Amino acid sequence: MPVTIALANQKGGVGKTTTAVNLAANLAALGKRVLLVDFDPQANASAGLGVKLNENDHHVYHALIEPKRTVDLLKRSTLEKLWLLPAQSDLAGAAVELVNAEEREYRLKKALEYLRSDFDFIIIDCPPSLGILTINALVAADRVLIPLQAEYYSLEGLSQLINTISLVQQGLNPDLQVLGAFVTMYDGRNRLSGAVVEELKNHFPGKLFATMIPRNVRLAEAPSFGQPIMIYDPKSRGAEAYKALANEFLSLFESIL
Repeated sequence: MPVTIALANQKGGVGKTTTAVNLAANLAALGKRVLLVDFDPQANASAGLGVKLNENDHHVYHALIEPKRTVDLLKRSTLEKLWLLPAQSDLAGAAVELVNAEEREYRLKKALEYLRSDFDFIIIDCPPSLGILTINALVAADRVLIPLQAEYYSLEGLSQLINTISLVQQGLNPDLQVLGAFVTMYDGRNRLSGAVVEELKNHFPGKLFATMIPRNVRLAEAPSFGQPIMIYDPKSRGAEAYKALANEFLSLFESIL
């Protein structure tokens, strides 16, 4: 059964897009059919897979306007089983245009219904906000995965995110569930990182992933070359961490589905 995952956190700089790209790439390498949906007007997930659109190219924005065209908007990645629904900066205009649109919260869900059966996993990279685009992603998703930086600032706004997810569950998508949270930019030499992890265990009892993504220069470099870390530097600490996260992710689904 295909599963749609929204990677969400309204706080920027927590490794959300890095995770979306690298989790998707590792799942594809493990033989899963994966679609990565770039739903952030910054289009960093698209760039992270080496996809650069021309000004007049159509992308995920056009899927919201004409859902039946969604399958024609997909782009191949360098990995055989990984596809991308790309974005461009004018996706930001959708937040304005959808305000008065009919069934505005369901536009992405309708678009993905046209290709959902073609994939094992659909991963949505949400923008760093809790606006209409993120609401669309949460309505379209079966599960939410929350990246959290190993700093106390990561706890700020967490209640707002959880509240938004709760509101979506109550009114728009009652089947939505929080899959879990995971720690990014972890530094085991730093006592603060360890203290934050313990605090997060209290916030997400039984739902904090064991795999923690370390601070890693090679992870930061890979997007500028348009490559997932598993291709850019497969022996780096970052590559090993995302490989472990993908395996833990699959193990979790084997236990709950």
